[in-house]
Amino acid sequence: MSVARHRLISLLCWLVALGACVATALLGVTGESLFQRLSSAGPSVQGEAQEATDLVEGPADQQTESLSLLVHPTDLSSPDLAAILESATLRLEQVDGVSQVINPLVIPPLPDGSPNPAAAQLLSADGEGMLLSVLMETTDGTVSEPLLNFVERRLQVAADEIGQLDRNAQVEVGGAPLVVESLVAVAESDLQKGELIALPIALLVMLIIFGGFLAAGIPLVGAIASIIGALGMLYAFTYVLDVGITVMNVITVIGLGLSIDYGLLMVSRFREEFRARVGGEGPGSPPGPHGEPFTDLPPLETGELATLPHHRHSRHELMLQAVGSAVNTAGRTVLYSGLTFAIATAGLLVFEPAIIQAIAIGAVCVVLIAILTALVLVPALLGYLGERLVQPGLLTRIPVVGPWLTRFGDIAPEEGVFSKLARLVQRAPILVALGGTAVLLLLSSPVLSMTVANSADDAIPRSSTQYDFITTLNEEFPLATAPRVQLVSSAAEADEAAAAAWATEVAALPGVTDVTAPVETNGYWVSRVTVDTHQGDDVVREIRADRPAFDSWVGGVDAQAVDYLDSLARGAPWAVLIIALVTFVLLFLMTGSVIIPLTALVISAISLGAAAGVLVWGFQEGNLSGLLDFDPDTISGVDALVLTLVLTFGFGLAMDYEMFLLARIKEHHDRGEGTRTAIETGLQSSGRIITSAALIIVLVFAGFATGELMQMKQIGTALAVAVLLDATLVRIVLVPAVMTALERILWWSPRWSAPIHARFGLRE
Repeated sequence: MSVARHRLISLLCWLVALGACVATALLGVTGESLFQRLSSAGPSVQGEAQEATDLVEGPADQQTESLSLLVHPTDLSSPDLAAILESATLRLEQVDGVSQVINPLVIPPLPDGSPNPAAAQLLSADGEGMLLSVLMETTDGTVSEPLLNFVERRLQVAADEIGQLDRNAQVEVGGAPLVVESLVAVAESDLQKGELIALPIALLVMLIIFGGFLAAGIPLVGAIASIIGALGMLYAFTYVLDVGITVMNVITVIGLGLSIDYGLLMVSRFREEFRARVGGEGPGSPPGPHGEPFTDLPPLETGELATLPHHRHSRHELMLQAVGSAVNTAGRTVLYSGLTFAIATAGLLVFEPAIIQAIAIGAVCVVLIAILTALVLVPALLGYLGERLVQPGLLTRIPVVGPWLTRFGDIAPEEGVFSKLARLVQRAPILVALGGTAVLLLLSSPVLSMTVANSADDAIPRSSTQYDFITTLNEEFPLATAPRVQLVSSAAEADEAAAAAWATEVAALPGVTDVTAPVETNGYWVSRVTVDTHQGDDVVREIRADRPAFDSWVGGVDAQAVDYLDSLARGAPWAVLIIALVTFVLLFLMTGSVIIPLTALVISAISLGAAAGVLVWGFQEGNLSGLLDFDPDTISGVDALVLTLVLTFGFGLAMDYEMFLLARIKEHHDRGEGTRTAIETGLQSSGRIITSAALIIVLVFAGFATGELMQMKQIGTALAVAVLLDATLVRIVLVPAVMTALERILWWSPRWSAPIHARFGLRE
């Protein structure tokens, strides 16, 4: 209530903070915006594969970045082509920061006339294409922007000249730095497109719920504030963490969804409390002179607020009381729900990959921002607009539309669809519980064939400016791409013959199609292993299981994926234990029961299995490729990062709706209602908000699932399905059925735990 009374100060503080976030995210403290500071680094860990890379390529601070000019197909013997490449090489070699320019056409063959291995990776497999590669010095692993821009422009000039020379040739300029830039641009576009889809639809849904623009707009203002705060927060994190593209989009969509959920709950509860006060009845009625509710006022009818005998000051005080009551009730639910979500997300910190830790830290902070918007910004806005929010909205006055909208209002009547559904479920709770569980298990069944992979690098969006370059590189220049599997051995301990013998043994393994002869690089013998599609993980594990007698390392993209998956497997039990234990404790402190937390954890686990099943069925098996426009051949399995985030965030969102429902059931139970009645009235009073909030967040996730980035496409789809199932089948049918079936022991807890709940229980 204090925030509502001092609303001007609260809003000014918010405006200053959000203005600072906008300035830093868009302009940057050092002249770089947030999008310029993002990276596209995929999930990785410090394991054997990374060690092999460092041995071959040198430490990260000594490695170079490169841009390449790709030409295919063309006549490599053309003197005009040679002249263009020679001119470009001479100009680039004179640029400070360019360490080497490699032109395969000027590398002489070996004395026996065979192709020089130094040029092999720069020539296409069919002999009709080439790469001109420019190596640039880096500082802290990053090439300077002016140097990168100059080299790109110089190569593009050469590309234009070659394009005029040979109209049939595909000529592209590309490289890792440009891939990063293109993916950041795609991420920015996805973010804007997702917001343009999600925000208007969310507004439409809330207009239907509230019947007016003012009430519908307040949660959206909170959501926009959360997005701005999240972007400013992420900008600060870029100076201490490697914030990738996926991190930004995931954090933004989570913040957007939670803020709308929390704002919707707060505004709805405020309207309920205010109407109860000005109407003189209901749980929020103010006490009269003798401690009794006012009884001399009739219930509030549509359009009657302006004619009530309260003068303006009285109505204002009632409004402030309603704000305070909403914060004490719905605000408490928001706080506990947000803390549960934040703690569940914080469980990700036990994982080793830096990208998961960055997402965990970012998610915790954005949840805190969402809580602050709900508990501070929204009450401040209610302090200005609250007295107008219980008046009939503009849309409710429209003929035909108005009466239809009032049927879907945020304030539930005592009797309605959800109370009738609860009574129907309570007729045969055990059968309903078994049936609901069976449906979820059926949806989860594809998980039995799930293959977990690290597929972050396997697909690049078609809208990326580097799509043609990367696609042609992978198809025509296999030796120029990062090796799927790489054999590395110390030249000091093994001679060439020993390294070659190891390569021969590996060549005989199932799934291996070719192994190159060992080449000495930086004092190590290096062989490139070519494997069948999606067989790299098995090959890596088999090679590592039978090592040679000398020091050896197995590296490459697939080896990095194995190290990454193994690190997740090591951290998963601890993450599950932390999340389950903390959630159990919070739900116990909220309800005083040990049965309710146990059932919530079990039901949520079964529900999340259905979301994982959608990932397998839709992406691994490719059934959603037509609807979501992706190439199923690029999907080698369920991405490990996606699976981790879907299970974690899905659990957090499930606990959101669990808190929404349990808070109302506990509220009615504490008033002396029996368990069945409390379940019925609790579901009736919270069902509309749960359904409405879920519908909005499903639309938010679906909007982001239409983007180009594959990981966000998968995360958005799976979370949309998880929330949809949780807010319908789980929260409205399965949970009431299970709670009713366990009504005799539902509120049970050990005798020794009663003093703990009495001392630390979560109350208003």
